[in-house]
Amino acid sequence: MNQTSFPDFSSPAFLNDHIQSILAFYRPHVRAADGGFHQCFLDDGTVYDQGMRHLVSSTRFVFNYATAHVNAASSTGSASASNEHLQWAQEGMDFIQRVHRQPSGHYAWVIENGVVTDGRAMAYGHAFVMLAAASLVIAGVQEHSKTIDDIWDFMEDYFWDSSAGAYADERDASLATLDPYRGQNANMHMCEALLLAMKATGNTRYLDRAALLAKRFAVDLAAINDGKIWEHYDTDWQCDMQYNIDKPDDLFKPWGFQPGHQVEWSKLLLELNHWQPHSLWVKRAEALFDVAMTQGWDAEHEGLVYGFAPDGAFCDAHKYFWVHAEAFAAAWRLYKHTGEQRYLNDYERLWQYSWQHLIDHDQGAWFRIRNRDGSAVDNLKSPPGKTDYHTMGACWDVLANQ
Repeated sequence: MNQTSFPDFSSPAFLNDHIQSILAFYRPHVRAADGGFHQCFLDDGTVYDQGMRHLVSSTRFVFNYATAHVNAASSTGSASASNEHLQWAQEGMDFIQRVHRQPSGHYAWVIENGVVTDGRAMAYGHAFVMLAAASLVIAGVQEHSKTIDDIWDFMEDYFWDSSAGAYADERDASLATLDPYRGQNANMHMCEALLLAMKATGNTRYLDRAALLAKRFAVDLAAINDGKIWEHYDTDWQCDMQYNIDKPDDLFKPWGFQPGHQVEWSKLLLELNHWQPHSLWVKRAEALFDVAMTQGWDAEHEGLVYGFAPDGAFCDAHKYFWVHAEAFAAAWRLYKHTGEQRYLNDYERLWQYSWQHLIDHDQGAWFRIRNRDGSAVDNLKSPPGKTDYHTMGACWDVLANQ
């Protein structure tokens, strides 16, 4: 799709219309008979696996619909659609509590046709349970303040490493065995969830923990790698440069420096700065964004790659939807905070690339992944893990920071 003219990507009208177009893609088939959400969509919206329920998708859909309800007043959506979205979010959380939640108190990673097929307790997944609960509290469903508290307590008991100032990553289904792997991804999303929990409840313990995680990963551990954030660590929180070295395309634990995670941390640091102003947060937000755009931008085909190696070579040059969404949200926040034109220029070029290569203008929503040259990889619009939470969330973030 070659195009020389583009919409006004910073216009609230455009952003609200784009959100509505994404919601419209999922609307016909997203609700499932079991009370949860379908999570496996082809490009045309067809559901290709009726029984898959991944905790990440289950929780992200709750966030999507709760947040759509909250933002309906300033969107093009109708009041009836807003109320419908809140109902869907509540039903989605009920499914999470009924089906994903296990007798031990943890939430199972994967359910298939009503049966737990991966019962591990993942810190990453529990971060999203907290995020979903916080989004419902913000939407006015106060009872889920208790869910936020429960996740906090569970994470304290089973994952928090006070000596390291970070969360461990996973336990087996019995909760008895803690895996030796340590990673930044679960901690980043816990930081995100804690900031939303702070917004939902006003409890400063969530803000204090978010700040602790931000300093640990975006400042202290990043200093080991010239300011860049590495993904994987051993039990002593030393960088594990070999973990998944043969899997630079892993969905949750990819090898290499991830431009998408550098910019996602940049966005979170600026959100943290809103609650707890400090020049360090802004300085690191700028540095992380800049390194992502400098080392992760594909000069030949444009767009941000998925990962680059310590020597700077691209280790996975595919183009992912979420990387660009998080990047344009960070660029916008940096522009609004600093007033520097270069960040607005980055916002525009990220949107332009996405508009040309990542957004499905025929059937709706964003493609999950494209080849380096922008061509199609497959026809799986939204497999487990993708709910367009990143894309709508980035639009909502820009709208909130006009």
